[in-house]
Parts: sequence; structure tokens; C-alpha cells
Amino acid sequence: MSENNNNKILWAFVAGAAIGAAIGYFLNSSKKDELVADLKEGAANFKDTVEEGLDKAKELFDALKNKDSEAETDIQSKA
Repeated sequence: MSENNNNKILWAFVAGAAIGAAIGYFLNSSKKDELVADLKEGAANFKDTVEEGLDKAKELFDALKNKDSEAETDIQSKA
């Protein structure tokens, strides 16, 4: 069990070092500005997508809440 955890820690360290090296390479290259612009654009697109999803979820929740209220009113009026 301990050996398995040590292997996971080692692979996490190696992966982190590789990612860090790749980021360092790109930040020191001539494509740094392009990379930063792409990351900003990707983050903005992700934010917009999340906001749209939250808006749709809120609309769906409100519609279900209203539908439940209408059903409850119908039941009470029939009783």
C-alpha cells in the first residue's frame, strides 16, 4: 500500500514538473503573447458558457416552481 502511494506521489511530481517546464518554455518563447491571449479568450468563453448554463438552470427552476404552484392551486380549487 505504501509503495502504491509513493508511486502516485512520484508520478504527480513528474507530471507537475513536465507541466511547469512546458509553461516555462512557452512563456519564454516568442509565442508567449499568443498563448496568453488564447488562455484569456478560453477563460472568457468558459465564463460565458457557465453564466449561460446558470441562467438556463434558473429559468428551468423558476418554471418548475411556477408549474408546481399552479398544480397546487388547481388541486385546492377542486377540493
